[in-house]
Amino acid sequence: MGWFKRLKDGIQTATKYKKEAPDGLWYQCKSCGETSTVKELRENFFKCGKCDYHVRIGSHDYFDMIFDGKYTELFDDIQSVDFMNFTDLKPYADRLKSARAKTDLTDAISVAVGKVKKRPLVIAAMDFSFIGGSMGSVVGEKIADAIDYSLEHKIPLMVISKSGGARMMESAFSLMQMAKTSARLTRLAKAGIPYFSFLTDPTTGGVTASFAMLGDINFAEPKALIGFAGPRVIKETIKKDLPEGFQTSEFLLEHGFLDFIVDRSELKERVGDLIQLFGY
Repeated sequence: MGWFKRLKDGIQTATKYKKEAPDGLWYQCKSCGETSTVKELRENFFKCGKCDYHVRIGSHDYFDMIFDGKYTELFDDIQSVDFMNFTDLKPYADRLKSARAKTDLTDAISVAVGKVKKRPLVIAAMDFSFIGGSMGSVVGEKIADAIDYSLEHKIPLMVISKSGGARMMESAFSLMQMAKTSARLTRLAKAGIPYFSFLTDPTTGGVTASFAMLGDINFAEPKALIGFAGPRVIKETIKKDLPEGFQTSEFLLEHGFLDFIVDRSELKERVGDLIQLFGY
């Protein structure tokens, strides 16, 4: 019994997917309450013009933002299956069907290859809109395939994490993806091919505990929530108040878990500089 199934062969060029960024005419900032037009928000890299709050966006929004122009989507022929016949409030199979209809995505991660400042790069970007960006067998398989593609073509890899953690509907099979992706990344390291890990809001659970923190360079967006367990769970466990700003990207930078924080408006330029810095 498989953990996922392949739908079709071949490489797809991504043009059809719904974007996770806000639609409509107006947008009200979740941080400061400032109202702006969606057009203004889009032109400002999906950031609030008043407080610089980075609005949550999806994988294809990042692809459009980072790549020079055209990009080719990879491994879009696999999707999760309900191999455990799992049911909580509703069957997992129904959740998958609903998520696909809502997002036009096959799962919580998309992989694409293109050029950044004329230099090739593979990007695997997660989508929180697909069952909370949870990591199931397909997420693990796509990351593994992306690593293999980078190895074969000697191209740097970038993973954009945005996840609530492991997908509980796949039980231990979801947790196995932590070991699978981490082990596969050692091949990339041994080959001397750079891996850039970009953490966005939120990056939590098993994703943080595996590939998200294993980059040659780990960097994040401003004020992103990054951690393993949530602040409430940690507070109840250690019976102490948590420091101000705990689990924000700024807190992690101060304590050595991140190399730097990058504003979204400077993201493409910084990624291009990293590729050049590593000699690719």
